[in-house]
Amino acid sequence: MAAVIIELITTGSELMLGRVLNSHQQWICRQLADAGYSVQRQVAVPDTASAIQQAVAEALTRADWVITTGGLGPTSDDLTREWIARLLGRPLREDAVILAELAAFFARRNRPMPPRTALQALVPEGAAVLPNPNGTAPGLFVALEPNPFRNDNRPAWLVMLPGPPRELRPMFADHVLPRLKGLCPLPVPCACRTLRTVGIGESQVEQLIDEPLRGLIETGLELGYCARPGEVDVRLLARGTGAERMIAQAEQCVRGLIGEHIFGQDDAELDRVVVSLLRERNRTLAVAESCTGGLIAHRVTNVPGASAVFLGGFVAYSNAAKLNLLGVQAATLERHGAVSEATAREMAAGARSRLGADYALAVTGIAGPGGGTAEKPVGTVFIALAAAEHTWILRPKNPFDRATFKFVTSQQALELVRRTLVTENPQSI
Repeated sequence: MAAVIIELITTGSELMLGRVLNSHQQWICRQLADAGYSVQRQVAVPDTASAIQQAVAEALTRADWVITTGGLGPTSDDLTREWIARLLGRPLREDAVILAELAAFFARRNRPMPPRTALQALVPEGAAVLPNPNGTAPGLFVALEPNPFRNDNRPAWLVMLPGPPRELRPMFADHVLPRLKGLCPLPVPCACRTLRTVGIGESQVEQLIDEPLRGLIETGLELGYCARPGEVDVRLLARGTGAERMIAQAEQCVRGLIGEHIFGQDDAELDRVVVSLLRERNRTLAVAESCTGGLIAHRVTNVPGASAVFLGGFVAYSNAAKLNLLGVQAATLERHGAVSEATAREMAAGARSRLGADYALAVTGIAGPGGGTAEKPVGTVFIALAAAEHTWILRPKNPFDRATFKFVTSQQALELVRRTLVTENPQSI
């Protein structure tokens, strides 16, 4: 069987203006790659009828699967449904089931249904509806058998997905990927695993694992890296008979070399891992944040179930807040300064005692671009983790822009908690 040709079309004038990041491209391509498929072409087009029609028509001359995102809502710039239906020569029919679901959606929220919302119940003739329990715009799935844009009688499949990520992602996982696997199964088995690391750079990861994996690479293992602020992913992929066995061997090798830096695999997130470990060990956490401005608390409380382990936090940005909220000593601030190991220790101890937590994190640092000195340059950070009998201290250097500084610092702080819970020896972070 020939390789499946997949093309992705993201619609939205906001993408062309740089107002919105095209996260659909990254996420969908990642899901397909992990399943053993690959996207051959991806384009973004504005919300105009001609641009949408031209992009879809061109893609259908090449691709077996064409996936569009966006433009299925009720507003005047949501044109994907109507203009693809025109391109295919398929009239739009009102779907009574969708219309009833839309009415129920607004009734549950005690809101009147805007008249234009009914446009979302229009379905191109012959299209299958992809349910959307997270929003109002259903997805659409059209089988073109044969594909009228080619002369080789090869079929094609056209998928239209809504734009909001919270609607698109579950729809793709629950309805699109299973259809793809069923209609176009891979010719050979495929296995993929992504190991997620923190506290180690991309070049160092490659230096440590590339040569030990050389034998497996020469026999078919595909090895890749993806670096983001504070994280590096190691992607392992193998195809053919024995793919799972090869991935297991490669994973064992990588874990043996950099296992202390691996916090999870595939779609794991560090904040979720930390909350899970706290729950497993029946431990509680509090935070005292200065330079991160509440980001650590925000990340922890984004995790469902965090209320079982997260007791609360303080954003003690000023010296007065450190004194009054956390009990940091005036003499400590005068002698050592707000950005110091001594202040971080007292911030952590204060948060722990005031909230009665098993662990308390504290962070204080200089985010910049001003405020640095020769002794404490921009990027200086002190992170403290206080427990009943010991306080761990880290002093990383994070000379980044403010947003990156805050995120990387939050990563280091959460990793300090993770490493403490797992090993009780986090000194090498």
